[in-house]
Amino acid sequence: MSDLDAVVAVYATHVEAEEAVKELQHRGIDMRTLSIVGKDTHTDERAVGYYNTGDRMKSWGKTGAFWGGLWGMLFGSAFFVLPGIGPLLVAGPLVAWIVGALESAAVVGGLSAVGAGLVGIGIPRDSVVRYELAIKTDQYLLVVHDAAIQVAKAREIISATRPVNVTLHSAELTGAAAR
Repeated sequence: MSDLDAVVAVYATHVEAEEAVKELQHRGIDMRTLSIVGKDTHTDERAVGYYNTGDRMKSWGKTGAFWGGLWGMLFGSAFFVLPGIGPLLVAGPLVAWIVGALESAAVVGGLSAVGAGLVGIGIPRDSVVRYELAIKTDQYLLVVHDAAIQVAKAREIISATRPVNVTLHSAELTGAAAR
């Protein structure tokens, strides 16, 4: 489990999530600490596809510009098809936590690989269940995982961007609850 804090915000649309990421970047939050998770199932009459070349991933479809922009700002990107959730796009360091959960078979207790990745960074299971439901209902998660002072700053910025909800997860409190 991580000793860093996290703030998780849920956004109803990719536009709102993207505006929040841009505001965090503008206000000096380290982009290496941000992750975003969402489904990309809304296809219109255009081609849909994903590809990865070197350290770049590209997406086409209704939200292709959104994901393409995020993959240019955030570090790490992945496309997963998860049972119970479906096609899922992830950008940022949460990718490594999800892959770690998949590789170590840490996906237990009814949680998806995303849920196991969130638990890995210190998010309590009851919150993870809410976040998985948000993803399943086509909402977007924005996660900042960093030292307490940076996460507090990010939470303040995020709160002003009109998320559906925003929750601070303190490593100190999570660790105390686990003991």
